[in-house]
Amino acid sequence: MQLPFTEAEFLHAFARYNQLLWPGMVVLWTASVLLVVRAVLGPRPAPRAVSALLAVHFAWSAGYHVVFFAPINPAAWLFAGMFAVEAALFIWLGVVGKQWQFRIEPGGHLFAYGLIVYSLAYPVLNILMGLSYPRMPTFGVPCPTTIFTAGVLLLAPRPPASLVVVPVLWSFIGGSAAFVLDVKADLMLPVSGTLLLVHAARSHRGRSREVYALSGQV
Repeated sequence: MQLPFTEAEFLHAFARYNQLLWPGMVVLWTASVLLVVRAVLGPRPAPRAVSALLAVHFAWSAGYHVVFFAPINPAAWLFAGMFAVEAALFIWLGVVGKQWQFRIEPGGHLFAYGLIVYSLAYPVLNILMGLSYPRMPTFGVPCPTTIFTAGVLLLAPRPPASLVVVPVLWSFIGGSAAFVLDVKADLMLPVSGTLLLVHAARSHRGRSREVYALSGQV
């Protein structure tokens, strides 16, 4: 695959991001950890809080595309639009409209929490896999954001289809970096996208069966 940028330019974009925005990145990482700790050890996190945090994740990643990635790749404007739409959907469905009530489904958490922990450990994993700070993807950029989101949505019994589209698309777009740009930690991206797609398909199939059963009783 022919890319419009070199590997050096790609890593330099992350270096600029890490050097300029590391305080915000730390805050976002900490907020994400607290959400997970509360989900595991404390009372279940409020649906609005979950949606708001995921909206921040995608808005932050959209900003990364515009400020740091667009100078080396014109397609970043399209990617930024995708992530901005996802952020707006989380706000509209989960915060303002409350059409999606996030709740944790009993059982079946292994893959979900595995993806979440993986995304939180993403910067360390990149160092262990041969990259060096600051010229490496860390937290808050699109790939760990997608893995984190896939993990959270796997905890939801029936995530809306509209919230699944962008994470699944990016899991395969961004996953190419694992092969083309040798970012080995991104190998988890297509895995997360596949798991989310299967989960969404199964949950909506179950919903369709319930609706059909109810209609047959009327």
